[in-house]
Amino acid sequence: MKNSLRITEIFYSLQGESRTLGLPTVFVRLTGCPLRCVYCDTEYAFHGGERRQIEDILTQVASYKPRYVCVTGGEPLAQPECHALLSALSDAGYEVSLETSGAINVEQVDSRVSKVMDLKTPGSGEMHRNLMDNIAFMTRHDQIKFVLCNREDYDWARFQLDAHNLAAKAGEVLFSPSFGQLDATDLANWIVEDNLPVRFQVQLHKLLWNDAAGH
Repeated sequence: MKNSLRITEIFYSLQGESRTLGLPTVFVRLTGCPLRCVYCDTEYAFHGGERRQIEDILTQVASYKPRYVCVTGGEPLAQPECHALLSALSDAGYEVSLETSGAINVEQVDSRVSKVMDLKTPGSGEMHRNLMDNIAFMTRHDQIKFVLCNREDYDWARFQLDAHNLAAKAGEVLFSPSFGQLDATDLANWIVEDNLPVRFQVQLHKLLWNDAAGH
């Protein structure tokens, strides 16, 4: 249905990751995802949801009086009308970010939107879904994220960092330990030892709210 999307939830919380970590943010979580990463923490967004008009979504977002809005999923770009939503939110004056898996083309994403794009590691189980051509569409306004499950993932991500000159193509490269799989201190130590041009992050929302939905 034109100008509508299937929505799992809209809520106001603190941004748990990315360069706006800790800032009050409205999250618009779209339903559906073609990937099945082993560490996925939003399986409840794979199915169901409620179809809502973009105008209705904007009204609810405005009720929180936010500065920042994050469109997430699932995989938001699996719904083609996501592009219209991103542009409408940008037109409304919000600082908008998009959390995307990197498995769907990002070329047409509104340039005002900060793309936070994953590159899936071997440990994710979905490395074969990486659309590496997307790297060419990343700018200094965007962020590339690696969720790391183990040392093998770290070494793989470090290779990608060098092979594709990612620190120059994106504004920030984010290295995050998969919660409960990779010790955060180990990852922090590896980054410092190798002097990598990346931002270490942990998922703040998991520390504060134990991964509860709506946070």
